Amino acid sequence: MRLPSDSTCAFLRGGYSFASDRARRLGVDAFETRLLLRPTICIVGAEAARIFYDSDRFARHGAMPLRVQKTLLGQEGVQGLDGKAHTARKGMFLSCLDRNGAADLASVYTRSLREEIARWQQADRVTLHDAVALVLCRAICSWSGVPLHAEEESRRTNDLLAMIDAPAAIGPRHWRGRRARSRGNRWAGELVRLTRAGMLKPASGTALDVVASHRGIDGRLLSIDVAAVELLNVLRPTVAINRFVVFAALALEENPRWRERLATGCDDDAESFVQEVRRYYPFFPMAAARVRQPFDWHGVHFPEGRVVVLDLYGTNRDPRTWTEPETFQPERFQDWSGDPFSFIPQGGGDHLQGHRCAGEWTTIEIMKSTIRALTTGMSYEVPDQNLTISLSRMPTGPRSGFVIEHVRALG
Repeated sequence: MRLPSDSTCAFLRGGYSFASDRARRLGVDAFETRLLLRPTICIVGAEAARIFYDSDRFARHGAMPLRVQKTLLGQEGVQGLDGKAHTARKGMFLSCLDRNGAADLASVYTRSLREEIARWQQADRVTLHDAVALVLCRAICSWSGVPLHAEEESRRTNDLLAMIDAPAAIGPRHWRGRRARSRGNRWAGELVRLTRAGMLKPASGTALDVVASHRGIDGRLLSIDVAAVELLNVLRPTVAINRFVVFAALALEENPRWRERLATGCDDDAESFVQEVRRYYPFFPMAAARVRQPFDWHGVHFPEGRVVVLDLYGTNRDPRTWTEPETFQPERFQDWSGDPFSFIPQGGGDHLQGHRCAGEWTTIEIMKSTIRALTTGMSYEVPDQNLTISLSRMPTGPRSGFVIEHVRALG
């Protein structure tokens, strides 16, 4: 069967809504196209997610385009592994990024955020996108055992942000991300080398210690290059939480009754609010895999080796799963079933064995800490600004970065 013409331009125009809009128009859950000239099948919905995370049907090796590996993910990292190699490498992350580790990191972040709020009081205006990224970089480096001197905080933060911003970009944004990835790899690689040589001594169990000492299923230490990628796979995704933080601030501004409700300090309300922010707002658009064994599903043939992309954003807003999905309703999570395939802002399936993001618990705890700070730890005003969100820009956020002013610490 002849595939349609390349849809890369349509994907860049449609952005987060490309796959779900086309699937809805066609009345299907799967359709064939080409992206970056590669034959690709796009799938959407909870049922699609369930098969996408079936390791008997799909593999991750070689699925992500090189431009994504050269900017966002790095090469030969955990996201591109399968089988026992993936399980072992994922275990490395989960040994420090479990629920206890997430709570510890959130505590480090909370202390750093309080200190930064005191500084924000001296500023005329604060752009949350940038300011929170700096706090997150400072916190994750401290928690990970990574030395970060004051004079390099902005530089390292900006490099991590550039990696996050680059995969779907064309032109200067993309090349900034590539340069940032090269600098980041060299920095992280040197940290690993110094740790192995005993010249850096991170505390036992910290991320730098764990990555530097990890041995693969062959019993060997990771190469310096791969260890650098995996250390950045702890640092970079944590800094990326700044986008969820900005969306949370926007949600508080647009839903004042929830600001009042969250100020009472109920943890269940805070978690429901965080989950709805993660469902409602666009974070990562798609995940990619390759067909391991050929099969047919919903009238589409999935040949061996074919690239398949799962629409994360569309699945989180699928009206077959979510009542009034275009409405912000945190209450929906107060009796949510916990289905790991219908709610997939950071990937789906099983945390321990599958490709669901190891940092998801960290994201939730840090967002809850931020909400407490925004509702009870500080007062601020939101001036007129451009808060529109472009779905064609990936990753996206309010155009202004969410500016606040007249910040005052409380308590």
